[in-house]
Amino acid sequence: MIVVTTPTGQIGREVVARLLDVRQGSAPVRVIVRDPAALAPEVRERVETVQGSHADPVVLKEAFQGADRVFWLVPPTPTTDDVDGHFRAFTDPLVELTGAEGVTRVVAVSTLGRGVAQNAGLVSASLAMDEAIAATGVAYRALCAPFLMENLLHQVAPIRDTGVYSTALLPDRVLRLCAVRDVAATAVRLLLDDTWSGQEDVPLASPDDLTPDGMAGVLSEVLGRPVRARFVTSARYKETMMRFGATEAWGQALADMVDAQNAQGLYGASQAPTPDLAPTTFRQWCEEVFGPAAES
Repeated sequence: MIVVTTPTGQIGREVVARLLDVRQGSAPVRVIVRDPAALAPEVRERVETVQGSHADPVVLKEAFQGADRVFWLVPPTPTTDDVDGHFRAFTDPLVELTGAEGVTRVVAVSTLGRGVAQNAGLVSASLAMDEAIAATGVAYRALCAPFLMENLLHQVAPIRDTGVYSTALLPDRVLRLCAVRDVAATAVRLLLDDTWSGQEDVPLASPDDLTPDGMAGVLSEVLGRPVRARFVTSARYKETMMRFGATEAWGQALADMVDAQNAQGLYGASQAPTPDLAPTTFRQWCEEVFGPAAES
């Protein structure tokens, strides 16, 4: 039995879809979901559902009954007033139940930055999650993604209408990228593979060698009109996120994350691309995902 958390999120949804596409003769899929009605009908008919939050030990215990593999993702929650506490609230029940309930393999979405990140907001919280899970001794793979290409979908309107996208990341430094599809594909491959053991990071970086300015150039070519990257300070970034409903704590965690990226190079050129695991290029993603979104 494979348990999938966040099955209606952008990564979890893709993981479930891929598991259902390839799972002939393999383990059944069980999802933890707050509202089963949020699942697509064709998905709901083919998975077992446990209703609730995977931060709830009772819900998690029920979901883990008879399960041996878990896809784990702490959901981003911009309304939280305690970012580290938010990650612990999800991770602590997992740590408590993993060994006791028969789960032998965990595949989780994490981040690049291990051994480098200091005071890095969301990155630091995610890496602390990894350490807590690894301490249980369970076989563990941390999917270490950098900047997700899908983050740009939040700026479809300004890019389409004004030819500008805002970034708090230094526009002239290489920024490693990854598409959600490649995170999901790697997760599914690991969930269906019963030969691995031990604990490892799995870096996921596309073949690209682009800066935010270079990304703007690709967007310009794909969209057929000029696009430029506009640098904003981390303080301005925090203000913007709070204006859209984030708490002060979440906004500060985002600001700390981009400051750390700029100063410490968490997602920079020092991380080699991993094209075998993350083959989607930024241009391909723009042509297949961003371009159609901009035209809709």
